[in-house]
Amino acid sequence: MSDSYRFQSFFNTLHCRLSEPERQHLRNVYSCVALSTFVAAAGGYVHVTTELIQGGILSSLISFAFLTVLATTTYNGKNTTIRLRFLLAFAFCAGLSLGPLLDIIIMINPKVIPSGFLATSVIFICFSLSSILSEQGKWLFIGGSLFSLLSTVALMHLVNMIIGSTFLFQVNLYIGLIVICGFILYDTQMIIEKKRSGENDFIWHSVDLFLDFIGLFRKLLVILTQKDISRKTRQKDNDKCKKE
Repeated sequence: MSDSYRFQSFFNTLHCRLSEPERQHLRNVYSCVALSTFVAAAGGYVHVTTELIQGGILSSLISFAFLTVLATTTYNGKNTTIRLRFLLAFAFCAGLSLGPLLDIIIMINPKVIPSGFLATSVIFICFSLSSILSEQGKWLFIGGSLFSLLSTVALMHLVNMIIGSTFLFQVNLYIGLIVICGFILYDTQMIIEKKRSGENDFIWHSVDLFLDFIGLFRKLLVILTQKDISRKTRQKDNDKCKKE
């Protein structure tokens, strides 16, 4: 089967699953996600390379403030520009908030960051396409389970802040990764359903997917960093054994 045939089959399936207004809506949504990701990367870069603005608790609070303003600014079709500015300001502050984590990873192995971003992009694209090409509403039924798991992950995180268990941290990390992947499936189909019900606010719809992307990126950075530390530890132990 040739590549051209596969691409043609893909676009035919996409055309059958979605109407033209729905496809246009998704193009707008993913354009906002891509732009927000670029701006968030700029925020992380500013934190790492300059001392002008540093990420932390304050940047997290400011990002939440911009998100609140965006949520409370009702979409009317004429305020797209101002709401897009709120979205990008939120994304920039979210990128700044990743700064402290990026600082730690750079000290361990800076190559983890591009690897994590590539892995995040591949997983995000694959799960998004899987959701788009699935049967209508197939993944919406997992919403209740995902929110329950999300509450469990948050509770485990709070408990682990007190007891400091490495095992609980690892369990929480991987369950959180699964939950985020599930939310990519769920949020993508939910956006399509909202469009079908008449909601045209593509800027707000992009927020869900952007948060999924950032959350997935954060989890993968931690996992890849842990694997890199384990690899270096094993290498040191092997070198030590050879010397002995």
